[in-house]
Amino acid sequence: MVFLRSLLHMLWMLVTVVPWGIIMLVASARIRGKRLWWMAVRWLGWAVGGARLILGIRTRVIGWENLPQGEHDPAILLVKHQSTLETFLMPTLMPHPLAYVFKKELLLVPFFGWAMGRLDMIHIDRSQRASAFNKVVVQGKALLAQGIWIIMFPEGTRIPRGQKGVYKTGGTRLAVETGAPVIPVAVTSARCWPRKAFIKRPGVVDVSIGKPIPSVGREPEELMREVEQWIESEMRRLDPEAYAD
Repeated sequence: MVFLRSLLHMLWMLVTVVPWGIIMLVASARIRGKRLWWMAVRWLGWAVGGARLILGIRTRVIGWENLPQGEHDPAILLVKHQSTLETFLMPTLMPHPLAYVFKKELLLVPFFGWAMGRLDMIHIDRSQRASAFNKVVVQGKALLAQGIWIIMFPEGTRIPRGQKGVYKTGGTRLAVETGAPVIPVAVTSARCWPRKAFIKRPGVVDVSIGKPIPSVGREPEELMREVEQWIESEMRRLDPEAYAD
């Protein structure tokens, strides 16, 4: 049954992403900015809704009160990365459009990548580290000024359940450069949707939104250590079974 549910959900995403991608490409000729973003979130909602109805994966969120309330209040979300689920889930939860920082190769993914290329995102060439970060800062400042929040995964890649990756300082460097507060987010997605796994299992994914951490006057390394400590401590609180050893 678990295998069949996983197969049905994959088919659901494949069947829906093609018309969505085409609609996004056509609509982007006339619509840009936030209107186009909320069109994109509709398909992400279908993917997350499909996970709930087909896979039995439910979401439980705490810490809503920690999100900035103003229409143009800036924020940089630094999120624990365990699976594909949180990349779909976070835009459906947040009250502001999000700009992901991602490698440019994803733009080549049929339909999904093509649609992403029409949104206000920050795609970088990882082989050009200095110029890539400069691009993140320039675009990040412009997007934050529009009320678009930046979202990054500080570990850089999906990390197996119960493990910790290397927290890179790109997100906190951007925060220090822009003065935007950092909001750490812990997500227990691998409990139901493991890293690079075809089989997904029913259950509850906890999302914990931490309090904003000011970036003004901070050093990126020190700020990232605080983010890492909060996220990893919160992961152990939310998913103690994964850290039993």
